[in-house]
Amino acid sequence: MSVSKIIPLTNVGLLAGAIERAMQRPLGLPGLVVMYGPSGLGKSVAAACSANQHRAYYVECRDTWTKKAFLLAVLREMAVTPARTLSEMVDQVAEQLSRSGRPLIVDDVQYLLEKSAANVLTDIYNASQGTIVLIGEENVATSLARLERLHNRVLEWVPAQAATLADVTRLAASSYPNLQIADDLLADLVKHVKGCLRRAAVNLYRVNSECTAKALGKIDLATWTAGWFTGEPPRRGAK
Repeated sequence: MSVSKIIPLTNVGLLAGAIERAMQRPLGLPGLVVMYGPSGLGKSVAAACSANQHRAYYVECRDTWTKKAFLLAVLREMAVTPARTLSEMVDQVAEQLSRSGRPLIVDDVQYLLEKSAANVLTDIYNASQGTIVLIGEENVATSLARLERLHNRVLEWVPAQAATLADVTRLAASSYPNLQIADDLLADLVKHVKGCLRRAAVNLYRVNSECTAKALGKIDLATWTAGWFTGEPPRRGAK
């Protein structure tokens, strides 16, 4: 996974710093980093940026994945031809992590933690002693607590933070550099999306589209009349 530009958002910095500390940890310390939080806070954006910064292997889990499906996806990312058995595949992944010194980022890890497939993460870590980054939703912390062998290998927990005004300002400037969006409009947006970076991005797109249609180069709160998309469906008009 890649992104064309790294924007210094809060969660990007938090995750990048945690991965750097894990990669530089003293011998004998565990090497798991866990970022968790509600959907929409920009965890996957942080993962993509960190994958670029640290040349990490990156996989995004799916609900239907088994142990074999997960291992095949990791080996595909590593450009390694899979062996025939699961045990051999675990050894292949572990060897590649050890030899390369590169981190492994596992996004949407909740899909693995809810199944017996979670044990394969412990096996990979034990065999490689590498840096493994787990990213998932809010319940990931609780799920890991039930998996003692994996839980006690966590070096650092990184709770994902809600988007701030500074985050949305940076996102707007990077995504739409030719449009001047006033601080009062951005502050109102942050208040209405309640820190959800994904919805902030959707609304910034709407603002840019509206301004492009009206040939506007700048906009403020007084000028913006379209309201905000907050995820709620529109109400039907009274008959």
